[in-house]
Amino acid sequence: MRNILIFLSISILFSCSPSGEKDDSLPFIKGVYGNPGALLEAGYSFDSLGMNAVFVRSISLNREFFDTAREQGCRVYVEFPTLLGRNYLQDHPDAWPINEMGDPSPPADWFMGICPTHPGFKEYRADQLKDIMTNFDVDGIFIDYLHWHAQFETAEPILPETCFCDRCTGLFEEDKDIEIHGNSIPEKAGWILANADGQWRDWRNSILNGWVTDMGAIVSEYKPEALLGAFYCAWYPADHDSALYRIMGIDVSALAGLTDVLSPMLFHKMKDRPPSWVGEYTTWLDELTGAGEKGKPLVWPIVQAHNNPGIVTPEEFKKVMTEGSQFPSTGIMMFSDQALLQDPEKIRVMKEFY
Repeated sequence: MRNILIFLSISILFSCSPSGEKDDSLPFIKGVYGNPGALLEAGYSFDSLGMNAVFVRSISLNREFFDTAREQGCRVYVEFPTLLGRNYLQDHPDAWPINEMGDPSPPADWFMGICPTHPGFKEYRADQLKDIMTNFDVDGIFIDYLHWHAQFETAEPILPETCFCDRCTGLFEEDKDIEIHGNSIPEKAGWILANADGQWRDWRNSILNGWVTDMGAIVSEYKPEALLGAFYCAWYPADHDSALYRIMGIDVSALAGLTDVLSPMLFHKMKDRPPSWVGEYTTWLDELTGAGEKGKPLVWPIVQAHNNPGIVTPEEFKKVMTEGSQFPSTGIMMFSDQALLQDPEKIRVMKEFY
């Protein structure tokens, strides 16, 4: 497990004694995700809100924000938009994910993914990550948008079959040592889905795991003690006809072995779940990965305060914060800073909770 023992020796967040009781002398991560600098601009300070960590989008990271966060006692973790492809695709249409009909897969609501095997895109992201690690002494990188093209932040997810470009099918054929029948993309895709579906799903997962491994190697090279975290779709394996693995390409058990911190995106309102689901999921995650044990990945859920869809009341916000902070969680963060600024009562809830 990357760096986990180093980090635990420095700042374990919530460990269990042999009797099963938590060690309250150790800090618990209390953060805000998004553009926390908006709170500073509104006149708040992180320390006055009880925060000890910020999870900032890479596009919002700058020297003034970084230095202020440090001065106010916060660890700085940076969200890294791994497979978000919208901007890159404007100049590199050959990186567009291709569906089983041989067509460019359309945007999935606001999200536009990319073909994860495009070598130019991976180099592009690697250079961006190296730039962050060179210029900022961050405490960790949290990879985001770690999935094949799809949209899951809604009660009715958009789950296209991708990517069947010649590059992907060629790599699949080579890696699995099989011969794909057919000449056109639709013929090849049809043959794969009918005759090698299990191998196809496994290969797609291996591509995502390769991204995690490669990005993690960059983090370790520049700052060995920095954490590698992952924001990921918090579905159970059987949800939506097993779409977490089948379409998104995510194996949570494998992800747990490649990262230091798992941050399930427990956006209950977006997924039409009750607040209690937040605690139920983290309990399940412990059962799956042993997250509460020494040497296993830390669990820092991200919960929803954002009013979309519908309204997340301050009471509901407090409930999901409470649920998400229970064992095996050793930290928590909320989404997003704008939700706090739009409702001062939520700021009060978070401040009292933290």
